[in-house]
Amino acid sequence: MPRVTKSLTARAKHKKVLKATKGHYGARSRLFRTAKQSNIKALQYAFRDRRNKKRTFRSLWISRISAALMPLDLSYSRFIHQLHGANVKLDRKSLAGVAFSDPETFKKIVEKVRV
Repeated sequence: MPRVTKSLTARAKHKKVLKATKGHYGARSRLFRTAKQSNIKALQYAFRDRRNKKRTFRSLWISRISAALMPLDLSYSRFIHQLHGANVKLDRKSLAGVAFSDPETFKKIVEKVRV
């Protein structure tokens, strides 16, 4: 039986990792060992930040709603409480979108909800 080297599989593995780390700084994109470590860390960050993105966007929506409520003399927390009281089923994402793009409609929503 002839001897089989692993050069083909090793090269493919190395190319896969080096392709994934393209754009990383210095040796992290050129040398296999550091590129592999860099790739592992990058995937960890990606996993973590897919969850953090949700937090960040929710925070942005709340800020936008709050900013739109300031000229109407209403706090964010009171507005959300009144929304639930009036049984209005609008989420923060859509409220922020309306507040940002169409202030007049947002004003009408606030007037509808106000007690």
